[in-house]
Amino acid sequence: MQREGEDDAWRAIVENFGERAELDDDPAVPPAVPPTAPPAAARRDDPAAWVEDEPDEPTPAYAEDADSYVPPPPPPLPIPEPDRGIAWMGVIGSPILLLVSLVLGLDLPDWVGYLMIAWFVGGFCYLVARMPKEPREPWDDGSRV
Repeated sequence: MQREGEDDAWRAIVENFGERAELDDDPAVPPAVPPTAPPAAARRDDPAAWVEDEPDEPTPAYAEDADSYVPPPPPPLPIPEPDRGIAWMGVIGSPILLLVSLVLGLDLPDWVGYLMIAWFVGGFCYLVARMPKEPREPWDDGSRV
């Protein structure tokens, strides 16, 4: 019973979908006559009045300064302590080696698989144990300039 009412409502929506309201055209407004001299406030607020004529080409002194900047060389990459390097190799390297061996279908001996798992777990535990207990700077909000 309610279904028939919904069908009628949808049918009315679809039938009236293409109809548009006809609006009367607005009467033409004559263009405003521009004043002979803009008031001082209009000249001050006009961004075009602020633009100065800039030369198309930069001055030679500026061009030399722009081309002469050479950034300093980057600092060398830090080398971790050997024990931390071994721990990081275990945390990152052993899952990669296990995944590659599984994808390529290599049959590793059981003791190698257990050794890689132990290397991963041991490296992770070592890195967590060596983490600093306090933040580097207590009032550091993370922003750097």
